Amino acid sequence: MANSELPRRPKLLPDAVHERVEPGALLLRLETTRNREGLLDGAWWPRSREIGQQLPGLITALVEHLGPITRVGLDANAWNEVPTRLVIDDRVVHIDWYPVGDDTVLITRGDQDHFVLLVVPPETNPSAAHEAMSRAVRADNVRQAEQILIDTSIGPARTRSTAERDTGRDADEPT
Repeated sequence: MANSELPRRPKLLPDAVHERVEPGALLLRLETTRNREGLLDGAWWPRSREIGQQLPGLITALVEHLGPITRVGLDANAWNEVPTRLVIDDRVVHIDWYPVGDDTVLITRGDQDHFVLLVVPPETNPSAAHEAMSRAVRADNVRQAEQILIDTSIGPARTRSTAERDTGRDADEPT
């Protein structure tokens, strides 16, 4: 079998990564322990509420470390125009959405291997986002996503109303 025909194995997560982050770059942190004892497996700080634009970068990054992603579960009220599926890197990723308001995104690898990521709201200031993401990936974390956001003065992710999603505007934006 040629090297190109060998199945690609997911990479192990690095024990620590310290790289400069460029503006607009995907910001993702994953727990680096193999036992996955914390409540959350990682954290994601998307740049906007446009899930169709934000999700491909997240999935591509996760596939490198976790292998093929089959599903994403998210809170429909937190995003604009949520599709039922996306084709990312020639693979169909199904998107399940519910009005749950739990400040997380659920990633499914294979049939039933789930990873729960804290979602830091896009408008969060960098220092608060960094602190929330750091807390989420701690192996000893026992706090839910909403509590981490409250503890870091971010507060729970603001759920957008149906009218806000339909117009693409926040309620406090001028018309």
